[in-house]
Amino acid sequence: MKTILLVEDDPFLIDIYTTKLKETGFNVEVATDGYACLSKIKEKNEKGEQGKVWPDLVLLDIVLPQIDGWEVLSALRKDEKLKNIKVIVLSNLGQREEVEKGNSFKVVKYLIKAHFTPSEVVEEIKKVI
Repeated sequence: MKTILLVEDDPFLIDIYTTKLKETGFNVEVATDGYACLSKIKEKNEKGEQGKVWPDLVLLDIVLPQIDGWEVLSALRKDEKLKNIKVIVLSNLGQREEVEKGNSFKVVKYLIKAHFTPSEVVEEIKKVI
């Protein structure tokens, strides 16, 4: 079973996406800020199976407390062990500059929250993992 780390600070969206993803058969873990996201990823990978990177995918908001999504992406991409973790950005930031910035961090997809229903987001995830 594939694991998704949902990084979102809105409790309503956490509930919706967690429910939808679990109904689809994914394991879901949640981090409500960028710091918690990085801590969880580093901790799980230190304890995890040799050669296997956790999680299978990060569903990442950009506007987060403490450390924002851009800082999370920067930290992941600089870490030799974690740089290939698949990331889908799910954000309200839809300006072209933001999307291009996401592409510069090699995100798999950049989804704008207002343009995708939770079911459509799940379908996009299924295409990737």
